[in-house]
Amino acid sequence: MKKIFILIICGLSMTACNPFLGINSWFNKIDYELEKQNDRQRYDRLKKVEDTARAMVSSYESDKQIYLSMKDENKEIALQAKIRANNTAIQYNQFILKNSYLWKNNIPQDIKNELEIIN
Repeated sequence: MKKIFILIICGLSMTACNPFLGINSWFNKIDYELEKQNDRQRYDRLKKVEDTARAMVSSYESDKQIYLSMKDENKEIALQAKIRANNTAIQYNQFILKNSYLWKNNIPQDIKNELEIIN
């Protein structure tokens, strides 16, 4: 009977004074810091991809406007602008396909899903 009583008291005291409590909190701090770092990296990667996409759209729109305004006046400049715009559109479409996982079907409104090829 005394042994059972002693075991119960020892069991209660061990649960009250958990020797692993310090180790657990140390691991929790590490997990928290790693999660913060992962979030920061995800944000930085997403920001870089969005900035690149916006720059590509801007370049495409600029070349497209040059093509549309010059196609009747200066064929050579218009052709060069059309080639640049189509090249940008192809690269952009591939870029969006490669990085679409970052948005998880929540693409910002100012980033287009696809740029059209000028014929």
